[in-house]
This record gives sequence, C-alpha cells and structure tokens, in this order.
Amino acid sequence: MPMDFINQNVLLIALVVISGLALLWPALVRPAGNTVNPAEATTLINREDAHIVDVRDAEEFASGHLPDALNIPVSKLTERIGELEKFKEKPIIFCCASGMRSNKACAELKKQGFAKLYNLAGGVDAWVGAGYPVKKGARKK
Repeated sequence: MPMDFINQNVLLIALVVISGLALLWPALVRPAGNTVNPAEATTLINREDAHIVDVRDAEEFASGHLPDALNIPVSKLTERIGELEKFKEKPIIFCCASGMRSNKACAELKKQGFAKLYNLAGGVDAWVGAGYPVKKGARKK
C-alpha cells in the first residue's frame, strides 16, 4: 500500500523534497564574509574607506561596475592576491553579479588572514536595483 502511494505520487513527493531543500539551502550555504546590502556597503565605503573588489570577468566588469571598484576575476584571485595585501586590515567589499563568486572570494581571503571581508548581497544586480550608480568601461584592473 505505501509503495502504491509513492508510485502514484512521485511528482508530488519530488516537489515536496525539492521545496524543502530550497528552503534549507540558505542555512546550508554559509557566507564566508559578512553580508552587506547596498546601503550598508555605501556606509562602509564612506565611513571606513572600504575597498571594492569586483570578481566578475573583465567583460562583465566593463558592462557596469561599482565606482572605484578593482577588477580581479575570481579565477585569478590567488595569483593576484598580492594586490590586496596592503588592505589586509581594512574593509574589503567583494561583489559579482549575484553574490556567489564574491562569497567564494571572501572564503579564499579569509584563509589568507584578511580581517574585514564583506560580501555584497545580491551583487551588482542588487546595487543597480537599489538605484546606486555604476560606471562602464575597464578602467581599474
């Protein structure tokens, strides 16, 4: 009898399992750095001179990035970590398109002993959605 129910309702059961995992996902994937929204990021930039590192690819960066952001693609972070050494004790805000790659960057720099790491929640998409300005072009590499 229970197997008949399972066989007849496979899609319903799968939907329940997937929904449950989707609800648990944020609890399972812990951010490596402190997560900040665009308003909190702006406060860190203005009050604590936080540095912004955009970990998207060069093409994504050129299409629109936070003002004064430094572009270090996440794939090149370990080889370019020396560029960030001088900011080891200062706040660094990492951003990408949505927040996933920047979380990876926070985790990597945390292992290297960086103290004040922040992940822009929702990434550049959230920044633009909040009405904050972006610059276009590949000025800072």
